[in-house]
Amino acid sequence: MKELHIICKVRKRKYRYISQITNKIVPNILNRNFKSDKPNKMWVTDVTEFRVNRKRLYLSVIQDLYNGEIKGYQISRNQNQQMILLSIKKATNPNDDLSDLLIHSDQGIIYQTPKYRNYLKKSSIRQSMSRQGNCYDNAVVESFFGSLKCETIYLQKVRTLKDLIKTIDDYIYFYNNDRIKLTLGGYSPVQYRLMNS
Repeated sequence: MKELHIICKVRKRKYRYISQITNKIVPNILNRNFKSDKPNKMWVTDVTEFRVNRKRLYLSVIQDLYNGEIKGYQISRNQNQQMILLSIKKATNPNDDLSDLLIHSDQGIIYQTPKYRNYLKKSSIRQSMSRQGNCYDNAVVESFFGSLKCETIYLQKVRTLKDLIKTIDDYIYFYNNDRIKLTLGGYSPVQYRLMNS
């Protein structure tokens, strides 16, 4: 086929994505140490995707490893820098001591952008990244996404994006304030934090 310059019309040529961002990977400082003895010392973050009627919705969360609390989240129709930065801004509180904070993510392009990295630097937040293709390095936040989907989306038929957004909002409130965890002595994340502050 090459000699005769014949092109197969059945199979499409594979598109190979080449990142414009290079050498922006940072070491895996967290190294699967998923336990923190104080709030706002170690956060994990990730993005998950939902689909309703061929439409996509993305959820970015910031989770504190101290008690598993979702500190901030952002829902968006587009997976972009703004969504990630808004979730971090919602997670930060001017009264919280963030001087020794580490935030861990996967190696996604959105976590390598200069805008994101500069925001972390200005806020004195250290960055950590999972090893390439290793979901276990960010298992806590992946587990949260699994719980969210299994306890809501997979049990009920969500028909519209509006219903999906309400379901996510309601679940995150429930997860933080009412859903007990045996690892926290039978308290919810917020109860545990307030009890130990």
